[in-house]
Amino acid sequence: MSDTTQDGAVAVSDRPSPDDGLSAAELAGKYGLAVSGARPGLVEYVRQLWGRRHFILAFSQAKLTAQYSQAKLGQLWQVATPLLNAAVYYFIFGLILKASRGMSHDTYIPFLVTGVFVFTFTQSSIMAGVRAISGNLGLVRALHFPRASLPISFALQQLQQLLFSMLVLFVVAIAFGSYPGLSWLLIVPVLVLQFLFNTGLALIVARLGAKTPDLAQLMPFILRTWMYTSGVMFSISNMLVGRPEWVIRALQVNPAAIYMDLMRYALIDGYGASHLPPHVWAIATFWAVLVAVGGFVYFWKAEERYGRG
Repeated sequence: MSDTTQDGAVAVSDRPSPDDGLSAAELAGKYGLAVSGARPGLVEYVRQLWGRRHFILAFSQAKLTAQYSQAKLGQLWQVATPLLNAAVYYFIFGLILKASRGMSHDTYIPFLVTGVFVFTFTQSSIMAGVRAISGNLGLVRALHFPRASLPISFALQQLQQLLFSMLVLFVVAIAFGSYPGLSWLLIVPVLVLQFLFNTGLALIVARLGAKTPDLAQLMPFILRTWMYTSGVMFSISNMLVGRPEWVIRALQVNPAAIYMDLMRYALIDGYGASHLPPHVWAIATFWAVLVAVGGFVYFWKAEERYGRG
């Protein structure tokens, strides 16, 4: 478009742009642009996670190796720490408070050690998960990857640590008369279900911890309360004899108690099915699927907000 000025010169004006009047969203749509860090669809998110599976495994192994790198005993602390906790609990609850009621000495010690090891697996997964985002902001802000990789990797780290500790647990069980049998095969599905449950919890607290870092300071008190109501140091069915049946069942279906009791049932000859609630495998599967799927979706919904602000 041109206009003639008073001195006869021709002034050329800019033509109107075809993009004039379009909003930012309309411009992005017109030119195929996407928001940086936008949350992908759930199926695509799962596909991206599967593509990062080697990173998740390598990151968990690196964290496990570095965890005790400054200690002289190194990774032996993976076993020594829960064993020392079990020794303290045995002195207080086994000898002083007589929490072993209804069980022989040869049953109670592997019962207690199993409970400490299995609950520590869940406890450590949660504590690692709550700091998964807030403790790795540099990585989150520097690289583009599915953020769920971090809490999943930390849960996997704790699984690897438990597998290392299980060798000691086997020795303790055998030392007190519980020898390997077909029931030991149940250890595999118990660990799979508990790992799914722990991973879901790690995803949930990772999102909460990313928004509220102070949750990491509160979590030990919550976990300690959970431990004392889950039968780590005592048998729920034996300790609550004479109490209403619904109280006993309510404590027994607590997921921490479910996975501990299933592991005890698999490992310890003197710990029979009478200590387990009805439909125990269905309950264990329910908790694992509910928390794993629910925790994953809950974490994914805030994907684009991690590391910002």
